[in-house]
Amino acid sequence: MSGKPIHITAFDLERLQKLILDAQSTEYRKSEYLENLRTELNRAIIVKPQEIPPTVVTMNSTIELVDMDTSEEEVYTLVFPENADISKGKISILAPIGTAMLGYEIGDVFEWDVPAGKRRLRVGRIIYQPEASGNFDL
Repeated sequence: MSGKPIHITAFDLERLQKLILDAQSTEYRKSEYLENLRTELNRAIIVKPQEIPPTVVTMNSTIELVDMDTSEEEVYTLVFPENADISKGKISILAPIGTAMLGYEIGDVFEWDVPAGKRRLRVGRIIYQPEASGNFDL
């Protein structure tokens, strides 16, 4: 994660804050993943869902990421934890890559820590963004 400002819709912010609050009463309350998400939300620029550019990764967006070292392309949908299913490419917002990609735009490069070091990915394209499709409460 970097210092570049990210954009998040007010609707996503509300749901993500609730996720963090609800997790405080579970075994995840001290999770570094929750803290990472909280940090990202604190630095975000909040916009109305109708005003988010169609080039920004929002919740429930399907995006193509390009590995900066291998040029390999990967497609993921960013979802809430209860909808995560890696076999279907559905990545939880609480997974390190999920938290890392939230709010970035096409062309942006972000990185996150993996056991072998750092991984750098570029947002190649947005295949589906709910807000761009007129779904402001998905």
